Amino acid sequence: MFQDLTLVAFVDDDADLRAANAQGLKLAGLEVLTFERAETALERLDANFPGVVVSDIRMPGMDGRQLFARLRDIDPDLPVILITGHGDVAQAVEAMREGAYDFVAKPYASERLVSSVRRALEKRRLVLDNRRLMAVTGQVDADQALIGETAVMQRLRATLRQIAEAGVDVLLEGETGVGKELAAQALHRWSRRRPHPFVAVNCAALPEAMVESELFGHETGAFSGAMRRRGHVESADRGTLFLDEIESMAPGVQGRMLRVLEEREVTPLGSSAARPVDLRVVAASKGDLAALSATGAFRADLYYRLNVVRLSIPPLRERRDDVPLLFGHFLREAAARFRREPPALTDAVRRRLMEHDWPGNVRELSHFAERVVLGIEEPAPAAPAGGLSLAQRVDAFEAQLLREALEGFGGDVQAALAALDLPRRTFYEKLRRHGIEIARYRER
Repeated sequence: MFQDLTLVAFVDDDADLRAANAQGLKLAGLEVLTFERAETALERLDANFPGVVVSDIRMPGMDGRQLFARLRDIDPDLPVILITGHGDVAQAVEAMREGAYDFVAKPYASERLVSSVRRALEKRRLVLDNRRLMAVTGQVDADQALIGETAVMQRLRATLRQIAEAGVDVLLEGETGVGKELAAQALHRWSRRRPHPFVAVNCAALPEAMVESELFGHETGAFSGAMRRRGHVESADRGTLFLDEIESMAPGVQGRMLRVLEEREVTPLGSSAARPVDLRVVAASKGDLAALSATGAFRADLYYRLNVVRLSIPPLRERRDDVPLLFGHFLREAAARFRREPPALTDAVRRRLMEHDWPGNVRELSHFAERVVLGIEEPAPAAPAGGLSLAQRVDAFEAQLLREALEGFGGDVQAALAALDLPRRTFYEKLRRHGIEIARYRER
């Protein structure tokens, strides 16, 4: 999988200089492809080019800076070294600010060029090796994250692969626990951005007083005691920014996020200068953003800007045939993590897998598998001789509803209260009466 790189694409319209430089590079043990014109070089160079590019700046037709700009669009990680005359140094310096790897000013010794090329080749080798590793592990992880053989899951995987390389922003909708972040990770791993950061932000969990600083960053002195800090948006530069539960984002912050999406730039708190960011945004909502925007609960302009591609991730109750497959996967994972043998399934576990609605979806199923492996899954209450009385049946049903609400919402009391339409005090009294501990259902 790993390899040493020695290939150099050398572009110069001067035949004598082209030949002399090619000879010097070959004497240093490097392979050289020579091109008289930038246009010709572009026909041979792509995102998988296993080497680096060296180009003179001044050339007829497409010059060196234009060639660099085109190559940057093809692969921003392809190292480009520019050769410049004395009068073009300012251009070369500006190109380096834009991402060029290095520049060599004429006249220069052959060793100077060879040294720069070798460093660039080492960088290129690391990039390509990382891409190969990510391609292998990403294929496995992304497929595992989207396990399912039902038609709806096959369509979802195919669509994600189809749009991954397109680079468009994506809106994911689905209930709690269906795997929206996993789908976002799959989009990232199947795209050219996979070597770069995947930054996940739970908008509902951002501290209200610091939300803008967390997202957009701040400069030293922006507020009392502040030191310069990059926000989540800037940290995702060249990668993917995942905004989970975006429906909970404050209206004022929605306006700033809209500008980030439209201009692809961010202005930290305390700064008057905007910084460009190259990122893909994947937003996720557990509610219907179209309906929220129609009622004014969410900015309509932000919704339409996010809604380039909208995908709905189905809940488990709509793909019940995938439940045993997913459960088997989670059971093996949990057994390996807890260093135990996967247990044989009982009739009670099988019955629960197929009859339960899984309001917490994949997350709830995963936690259920962990409890089965640990042997702490609570059995269904056994009927005493003569059967259950009406009061006992009501109690058992009430306890079951409480457990399912906590399970489905990962121990989130506020969400469980809303789902059950219970006052907080009544809710806690019922938990005590049934001996139910919230801590068992908290997210781990």
